[in-house]
Amino acid sequence: MNLADALYQLTPSPTLLLLIIATIALVESLALVGLLVPGVVLMTAAASLAGHQELSLPLIVAAAFVGAVLGDWISFWLGYTQHERVTRLWPLSRHPEWLARGARFFQRYGTLSVFFGRFVGPVRPVVPLIAGMLRMSPRAFTWANLASAALWAPAYVLPGYLLGRTWQQLLDVPEGAQPLIVALAAILVALIVIFSWLRQQVGRSGRLYRLLARVARRHPVMRRLWLSQSARARGEVPLASWLLLILSLGGVSGWTLMVMQHGADGPLVMDARLHALFDYLATPWLETASQALARVGDTYGVLALVLPWGVWLLWRRRLDAFAHIGGGLGLIALLNTWGKAFFDRPRPGTPDYLTGSMAYPSAHSSTAVVLAGLAAAFIARELPYRQRHRVYWGAILFAVVMALSRLVIGVHWFSDLVGGALLGLVVCALVQLAWQARPRAPLTPCPWAWLGIGSLVLVAARIAWLPPI
Repeated sequence: MNLADALYQLTPSPTLLLLIIATIALVESLALVGLLVPGVVLMTAAASLAGHQELSLPLIVAAAFVGAVLGDWISFWLGYTQHERVTRLWPLSRHPEWLARGARFFQRYGTLSVFFGRFVGPVRPVVPLIAGMLRMSPRAFTWANLASAALWAPAYVLPGYLLGRTWQQLLDVPEGAQPLIVALAAILVALIVIFSWLRQQVGRSGRLYRLLARVARRHPVMRRLWLSQSARARGEVPLASWLLLILSLGGVSGWTLMVMQHGADGPLVMDARLHALFDYLATPWLETASQALARVGDTYGVLALVLPWGVWLLWRRRLDAFAHIGGGLGLIALLNTWGKAFFDRPRPGTPDYLTGSMAYPSAHSSTAVVLAGLAAAFIARELPYRQRHRVYWGAILFAVVMALSRLVIGVHWFSDLVGGALLGLVVCALVQLAWQARPRAPLTPCPWAWLGIGSLVLVAARIAWLPPI
């Protein structure tokens, strides 16, 4: 059994689930780390698993309540005993605006800020810390902490719990597909956590960046490489792009070897199971939407999406950006064509317009990753740091939806999608490293809204009038 198939068997015990729920509530309420953890996603996933296992709802709420109370108390104790020393701890030392935001909230609402702050995401982990630093009465803090946690805990876990109790009835999922869906949900949550953590670490203020910088200083060869990279990119090594290249290149190599070794005589076990699951779940409206997405992701659709932006870049004489984006799309097209011809893997289903086209890697998935990834990277550079994550999450959502649509219409195996996505990430990293090789002028001002509307109009016309290719 390979690693991917072994993940299907992951089913936390009821006791472990209660501990996980309490830990998530504690961590999200905890100062210094609560702002870095995607607590809503983690709690929804954990509560959904608990609901599916039909754990007692009062026990789940109690676990979340205890975790939330402890998290706020630890934060309050840190502020009460450490005072200004807290501001020198990471990540507050790198983001003093978080403390400033919490202090303004506390000054506005006073004692009630502890109660209200638990329900306000940006200040939730900071207000108890501020209350301790400003010497709020421990007794008053305790009452506000208990009262807010009593209301917050059920509101926090109930949506995920209800989802876990009803998803099988709503979807009428076959009994054998339950471990598969649980494994996919666990993988998705893990990837979200890893992405959120790495995003904080690979910037110049991140611990991983500073650790690698210290290591590089100790070795002459690494020091020269580090200094050459930082000199090209305005003093900051493009660690995120290098890390993306290394991980995606290693991932696509290992994944391709696994697919070719275990899938030589047919689909992988997970491929067959997921193919059967999506075939079971397919509905007319879902198939119609997936067919539309198939047209969005083909050659005509991609041209429709990028045409307004390409024309604008040429009009603005930004040939550098035009060449990098066009080069990335051209490179992924060449790699897809070569890969399909070299691996010669049959599709699970081949409609007439795909006759003669092979399965691995998925061109729709790889092209969607390159298109969305490059768009997110170029747009994010023009935004404040705190707003960039929204662009990246939008790009991830677009690529995931595009990839899953291929499973709905049954023209790819799941492993084709993963291989295509990893290949697309390799191309994204290469384009980013080439772009970051020297300082570039910003692309702003840019009529983002008008260009976006132009892309939507053209892609709608492509879906309505041109046949699939």
